[in-house]
Amino acid sequence: MARDRVHAALPDPPIQNEEDNNEAEKAFGNVFAELESVDLPLGTTLRPDVIVAGDALQLQWQPQNTLITIMAETETLECITEHERILQEIESTDTACVGPTLRSIYDDQPNAHKRFMEKLDARIRNHDREIEKMCNFHHQGFVDAITELLKVRTDAEKLMGQVTDTNRRLQDAGREVTAQTQEVICCRIQQRNMATTVEKLQLCIPVLEMYSKLKEQLETKRYYAALKTMEQLEKVYIPRVSKYRFCQIMAENLPRLREEIKEISMSDLKDFLESIRKHSDKVGEAAMRQAQQHRTFNSAIAKQVSLGHYTKPVYSLNGRTHTHNGLMFDEDIGDEDDTDEEVLTAQDLVDFSPVYRCLHIYTVLGDRETFENYYRKQRKKQARLVLQPQANMHETVEGYRRYFNQIVGFFVVEDHILHSTQGLVTRAFTDELWNMALSKIIAVLRTHSSYCDDPDLVLELKNLIVIFADTLQDYGFTVNRLFDLLFEVRDQYNETLLKKWALVFREIFELDNYSPIPVETEEEYKLVVSRFPFHDAEIEKQEFPKKLPMSQSVPQIYTQVKELIYASLKFSESLHRSSTEIDDMLRKSTNLLLTRTLSSCLQNLIKKPHTGLTELVQIIINTTHLEQACRYLEEFITNITNVSPETVHTTRLYGLSTFKDARHAAEGEIYTKLNQKIDEFIQLADYEWGMAESDGRASGYLMDLINFLRSTFQVFTHLPNNNNDHASMSGKVAQTACMSACKHLSTSLMQMLLDTELKQISMGAIQQFNLDVIQCELFASSEPVPGFQGDTLQLAFIDLRQLLDLFMVWDWSTYLADYGQPTCKYLRVNPATALALLEKMKDTSKKNNIFSQFRKNDRDKQKLIETVVKQLRSLVNGMSS
Repeated sequence: MARDRVHAALPDPPIQNEEDNNEAEKAFGNVFAELESVDLPLGTTLRPDVIVAGDALQLQWQPQNTLITIMAETETLECITEHERILQEIESTDTACVGPTLRSIYDDQPNAHKRFMEKLDARIRNHDREIEKMCNFHHQGFVDAITELLKVRTDAEKLMGQVTDTNRRLQDAGREVTAQTQEVICCRIQQRNMATTVEKLQLCIPVLEMYSKLKEQLETKRYYAALKTMEQLEKVYIPRVSKYRFCQIMAENLPRLREEIKEISMSDLKDFLESIRKHSDKVGEAAMRQAQQHRTFNSAIAKQVSLGHYTKPVYSLNGRTHTHNGLMFDEDIGDEDDTDEEVLTAQDLVDFSPVYRCLHIYTVLGDRETFENYYRKQRKKQARLVLQPQANMHETVEGYRRYFNQIVGFFVVEDHILHSTQGLVTRAFTDELWNMALSKIIAVLRTHSSYCDDPDLVLELKNLIVIFADTLQDYGFTVNRLFDLLFEVRDQYNETLLKKWALVFREIFELDNYSPIPVETEEEYKLVVSRFPFHDAEIEKQEFPKKLPMSQSVPQIYTQVKELIYASLKFSESLHRSSTEIDDMLRKSTNLLLTRTLSSCLQNLIKKPHTGLTELVQIIINTTHLEQACRYLEEFITNITNVSPETVHTTRLYGLSTFKDARHAAEGEIYTKLNQKIDEFIQLADYEWGMAESDGRASGYLMDLINFLRSTFQVFTHLPNNNNDHASMSGKVAQTACMSACKHLSTSLMQMLLDTELKQISMGAIQQFNLDVIQCELFASSEPVPGFQGDTLQLAFIDLRQLLDLFMVWDWSTYLADYGQPTCKYLRVNPATALALLEKMKDTSKKNNIFSQFRKNDRDKQKLIETVVKQLRSLVNGMSS
């Protein structure tokens, strides 16, 4: 109701265009909906507020309590009636307090209620008129405001896009300025740091110059000037830069430098340390060479050392450990003759007098502990330098030898100092150095040995490690971890051997002619038998020349396996291991060679595309002989290690499974290649499926295929049958291959006949196809491979034979009548197969002659075909359901 009154009171808005008019009408509709949903108290006026929210305009009505005076201006307060007073009180009083006022209406005269209601209606009408006036007054401005806002929205969007673009360009321009500003800041910081550095260096340079002057004075033995220089350093120069660490070190060293003898001894000690660092490899070289001689020519002493009875080696100090007049280092020690009887010791190669003199001076001055700490610290640093290997150390054995010589020389010197001084170094200190060095050595050897791919280099590395360990063990150092490392090196050695032997095996297989070994004379036969354990009584009885069943690769492979066993045995020497452990190592290495390397090479050889059927047959024979030779390999290992095969923990050779797997793979490849060859012949087939009559002879491609199969199976018949194993093996392979070939041929012919792309087949084509199948059956009945019982091989073509007989004889009544019975004549003919072939013949009959419909025989035959097709379809549908 209020909406109608407001709408009637508002004037029509100006129409700018149709779109503006629709938007305005929509806005007013929303306003009126809001007015109707609001419950306003009596006497409330509404004030419209327009709010812009994004691109939308919202209108909110704010209530405004206004006391509308509807009384006439001429009426005075004295003339206000009781009802007017009540209405004023109702309008001006809170809602909760209206109760007593309303009660007073009913307390007056009986008709007072009616008169009050009339007065109330009049007051309401006055308020309605005021509201209409207010709406009429504000309507045009409201419409104009909305119209202006709609116009401004487009400009606001353009302004927003301009502001965004301006901001982007401003950011792009400012980014370069920011980067240049950052560069300027960095340059300023660098300039400031450089200035500070120059300033500090200007303070430090005089100190360094004075200290250098002091060192020069001490070297020239100008001790008085050196003391003056030290005094100036302490009082003038050092306080200026005392906060720097090097100055603190100077200040700490100056009191000790006042002692001229003490300084000279320290200088001599430094020279000694530098000399021993440079030439420790020569000391180590002499020690390791003598250790090798000791291990080779004095087995009794080596046995005592291995049992734990410490015996001073022949290259030790020999009682001269406490003398102080040793010779200086001999630069020509590497050129001495190895056969020289004079045994050079560490004291013969190095002059230890600087160490003894410095130790004595520091002991007299009461500063022995400082000297000991300094010496140990420097030796620790030198130890770390010695333990750093060259980057290309793994490339040659000389790199390893130099590395070991330096380490041995370092610890030989430390052992000499340990036994020739009283506490300068202790056993605990040398053990700490050795443990640190041992961890580093093991890590270095583990890393660099992994780069070696030459088994000869790995073997030489193993020999060096053994000599290195024996040398240091003679000096009392524990080397068990080095021998444990050798087991890891052994695994690396085995890997390199397997890689090398893989190349050898591949070369042997590539050069093999895969034909039996011909032997012309007794000497040739003995030569082959000496290389491979072959024994066959019947072949031995044959006259020369004769042939051995295996090819040339078999004795070569057997010889190479023995060579690997010898190579593995070389690594096991001097490892201080029992015969059982060595036997286990050899057997594991041989197993890896057989099961991984040789097996992989055989599998690759079998899978090569150019490997023919003859080669595959010879591979089967070769693997059989290699499998039989495995027991001779076990005997060979047993003779080397003297460990009985019946030992509980003896590892067995797994060559049997390797050669069996290779044989099975070769057999499978024979069957696959035969089928592939059959497919190649089948692809040459070119039947004229619409021919009226057959040619009277089999197809040329099929005769070529049968001739190929005959010649192929002749290879199997030529296999040696003087050995029962060979005979059974060759017979089984030949029978399986022949049966597989016949089945594959039968399946291929059936697929050719039922090919979906073949739409029409004439009876003449069926007759020609029958001639080809007859040739296949004749081939199967000719026993191309002996050993089949009865018509076993012919059964491979039984499906084709029954299907062709059904169509050749046209015996549909018998087929349909006996279908499903075990004694059915056409038991192997599937209804779906017969239906597919019959439909192809039906299409041919329809198109064969346009006048066939006028001949009674053709019409009867066509009806018969249609009847048979229906019955076959019912059989097929019954089978599917």
